[in-house]
Amino acid sequence: MKKLSLLLIAFLITSIAVGQTNEELQKEIESLQSQIRNLRHTFNGVNKGIDDLMWYNKVGDVAHIDKVELTGPKRRVIKNPTGQGAQNPVRFKSYIFIPKTVDSNKKYPLMVLPHGGVHSNFNTFYTHIIREMMAQGYIVVAPEYRGSTGYGRRFYELIDYGGLEVEDVKASRDYMVENYDIVDKNRIGIFGWSHGGLITLMNLYNHPGAYKVGYAGVPVSDLIARMGYKSDGYEALYAADYHIGKEAYQDVEEYKKRSPAWQAHKLQTPLLVHSNTNDEDVNVLEVEHLIKSLKAEGKKFESEIYEDIPGGHAFDRIDTRIAKQVRLKIYKFLAGYLNPPTPLKTLKELQKAGYGF
Repeated sequence: MKKLSLLLIAFLITSIAVGQTNEELQKEIESLQSQIRNLRHTFNGVNKGIDDLMWYNKVGDVAHIDKVELTGPKRRVIKNPTGQGAQNPVRFKSYIFIPKTVDSNKKYPLMVLPHGGVHSNFNTFYTHIIREMMAQGYIVVAPEYRGSTGYGRRFYELIDYGGLEVEDVKASRDYMVENYDIVDKNRIGIFGWSHGGLITLMNLYNHPGAYKVGYAGVPVSDLIARMGYKSDGYEALYAADYHIGKEAYQDVEEYKKRSPAWQAHKLQTPLLVHSNTNDEDVNVLEVEHLIKSLKAEGKKFESEIYEDIPGGHAFDRIDTRIAKQVRLKIYKFLAGYLNPPTPLKTLKELQKAGYGF
């Protein structure tokens, strides 16, 4: 991208030298900027394809891997509603991981794993977590909900943070129940970190009967507070005309609707929440607001705020010893409600499951 920017600057200098009018120059600039944006999505698609291949290398020995295409609700805002297919449901992908140890005559618990990031995707960063889930006998579905990267500009601009992306994730859960007889519909959990933690919370709020338990790690919890400590560039991701279309101060109620801390009264499902005081992405104040709101509503849940654990925002997802210890706590909490066939009980078992030795 830096090279493309330099080329754009070089083009501007050349254009001025040959005497182009301001109007002609502006049109050329807009055309080049559009090409650069499209190239960025092309590069993301290439990276996604490479990472998809890596899954087979990293977990193919323990999991049956698939990537399916399904549908969620139609888009929230339609610029050209008269276009053919404009009212159709949104199509998106979901990864499926099934332990190679499954018996097709039995039923197994399902874990729904939404990825984080305002615009991101599910990738092999989660390798060891998937291996640990496979060892326990969980089936995992990881949806690439609307707004995920690697699927082109149109899909990127379908983003609906805290909105219909939540329903895409629920659609992935329903797809597994409808299509896989080995899934036990009475043993379904959901867990995620950061933005995935927000999606976890909103799924529990909106569909309490669909999940037995949930875990939200370092969850984005209060978008209004978040806009107060993030950069203008970050705010612009939400205020874009294809997204919410307004900044938080312009529509406080809309941002509250998308913020778990402001919807805490809806919780009915067992929940575990973790945060870290040195989180450089989701400031702990957001999660503190969530916890206080849940307590004020008289909700039963478990939570822990860790003090300056190395790794910051990813403190329990990386590969340090303490990260594994925290994940073991998470797995024990989930197992208490989902009863997986072979729960991980010790750090040694987790180490072997995720890392081989």
